[in-house]
Amino acid sequence: MKFTCLSKGGGFHLPPCHMLNFCGIRILMDCPLDLSALIAFSPVPTAFDALPFEESNNNEANDLLNSNVGSEKRQKIEKHLDAKSLIFEEPWYKTVKNLHLWNISFIDVVLISSPMGILGLPFITRMKGFSAKVYVTEASARLGQLMMEDLVSMHAELRQFYGSEKSDFPPWLRQEELEMLPSVLREIICGREGVDLGGWMPLYSAADVKDCILKVHTLKYAEEACYNGTVVIKAFSSGVEIGSCNWVLNGPKGDIAYLSSSSFISAHAMSFDYRGLHGTNALIYSDFSSLCDTQDVEEGDNYSVPTADKLLPMSFQNFDEFNLNSDENLEEKEKLIFISSCAIECVKGGGSVLIPVNRLGTILQLLEEIATSLDASALKIPVYIFSSVAEELLAFLNIIPEWLCKQRQERLFAGELLFAYVKLLKEKRIHVVPAIHAHKLLMNWQEPCIVFCGHWSLRIGPAVHLLRCWCGDPKSLLILEDVLNPELALLPFQPIAMKVLQCVFSSGIGLRKVQPLLQTLQPKTVLFPEDLRFQINFPSEKPFSVLHYTEAETLEVSCQKNSSELKIAKDLASHLYRITFKNQQIEICRLKGELFMENARYHLLPDNDPKHSISRSLVHCSLPDSEKLLAALSKVGINASLEPASDTESQTLCILHTQDPCKALIEIGTTSAVITTADENVASLIYKVVDNIFGGV
Repeated sequence: MKFTCLSKGGGFHLPPCHMLNFCGIRILMDCPLDLSALIAFSPVPTAFDALPFEESNNNEANDLLNSNVGSEKRQKIEKHLDAKSLIFEEPWYKTVKNLHLWNISFIDVVLISSPMGILGLPFITRMKGFSAKVYVTEASARLGQLMMEDLVSMHAELRQFYGSEKSDFPPWLRQEELEMLPSVLREIICGREGVDLGGWMPLYSAADVKDCILKVHTLKYAEEACYNGTVVIKAFSSGVEIGSCNWVLNGPKGDIAYLSSSSFISAHAMSFDYRGLHGTNALIYSDFSSLCDTQDVEEGDNYSVPTADKLLPMSFQNFDEFNLNSDENLEEKEKLIFISSCAIECVKGGGSVLIPVNRLGTILQLLEEIATSLDASALKIPVYIFSSVAEELLAFLNIIPEWLCKQRQERLFAGELLFAYVKLLKEKRIHVVPAIHAHKLLMNWQEPCIVFCGHWSLRIGPAVHLLRCWCGDPKSLLILEDVLNPELALLPFQPIAMKVLQCVFSSGIGLRKVQPLLQTLQPKTVLFPEDLRFQINFPSEKPFSVLHYTEAETLEVSCQKNSSELKIAKDLASHLYRITFKNQQIEICRLKGELFMENARYHLLPDNDPKHSISRSLVHCSLPDSEKLLAALSKVGINASLEPASDTESQTLCILHTQDPCKALIEIGTTSAVITTADENVASLIYKVVDNIFGGV
């Protein structure tokens, strides 16, 4: 197996991406989109700030050029970062780092682990030469499709403002333009090493999304899919989001588990099914969420389990008890209660609340918490959901109980609603609005209010307009997801008087649970991120080997089983005759048949072709006793004499000469025996004797 990490990702919205070569099949693990890079662009400009930007940029460019007249090399001048520093062009979108360096036509299979992992797929499915099979769970495919359609809808406003693209290479990608950008923006566009320029592409269309979904093969959890008869693919719930999964790949000579971001306790999605990943030859650990998890480990600290000198296997029961004692679920619940209380206090004071959060599970739980708080306070505050696909999304969530957690399923069996939003919609306390300019909104708009909308980057979608409206109101509240650079995200809306609450939500396995999980899964080899090496110290004694991987480097890993399985047809199995070689302590038998592979297993069927008939033994085991061989030849009337091999470096062990009844030469080596004679009958007789002495099969 060959494994290459293309990108370690960037949290919940940007899952990692890898390339895997397993059983000769090239597999792409996830195809996300780096939507955090949108932060380098300006949202739709207002009439106030569009013209000054153009004039300012022209003046600064002229000043820079004039200052370098007569210079052989342009000097890099660090610009002051303000709202006018952003790129005032129709945004392009940043695909996975390093993926553009690969030939798309060579990819055989694409595995999508979550709805976020499919957002970049239309970029490659529309490329010439793409012919890979795409596997994804049914829920992830539908949720991912809705997310892509919503992204296209939000982007349409920018395309309408700037007009259609005039060239295939936008001016902001030119070297001279990039040099004039502030360093923080230049790093977003070019990457830290300046090699990310090839990953930028114009956004796909609604037609591209539709065509992409048509190429997808959907699966249920634990359902088997076989590619090319060689690899069996199965998905198991990861618990992070509805439809998100981990993968197990089973080949004829080994199996691999792919462990993406996972959550043991989920209040909406089916829980993490780690039992399905047990006992594989290799496990790829691809949960990087703990890199930005400040709750488990302080910066610069290391973490290792208490049994640092030795790591022993752990049973499923012990691991389940370990999880039950964890306070992970309580911490997440407390976060939601705190956010809800802040929202209620805000609307009580006459301010509005803007929640540009795009995590589906977080939105559903916040809706329930806020609705409960509003009921308790007797406030009549409207809740709006702005999205072109919200109505379709909410309807879909209400008909997929098999993809939800056990608690939600129990609600259904008890005759209760799966989600509280269904009741709120019927009571018209929640208003679903497809667009901010919709007629329905104009008729029902009321402030103060609570608004859920996109996009979390604060560059596209209804959030841009509502934030411009409320940013000067000190009574209003903005609830942000964990944005890497909140100052840059809020730059176009400065000065901001409204309150800002930034929240960090768990999206993966906590550091304290990594080693107990691996103890329970008991793989033979673990591929572990180099970035987590100093946060998790594996002891020297452990039941598995650990190989560390980094971005853009290829590891070659052995993941073969100790033995292979062969399914033999009944007609052949009835003719099995085993011969035991005591010296080697093995049993061997010989069969004639047709060997082929199906569902990652070898099969042997009867071969009725008379040309392939078995006439003699072809395989022998053990070395002969020369004295026994001379005696056996004498019994059949062949007198032979023994000549020891003179050359010690040769493979010949001994040489026998016969004179009666015919001259013959028998050369016995370490791997073969050669009989040379002019008489076919004598040759056949000698062969039978040698075959009997050797023990042929």
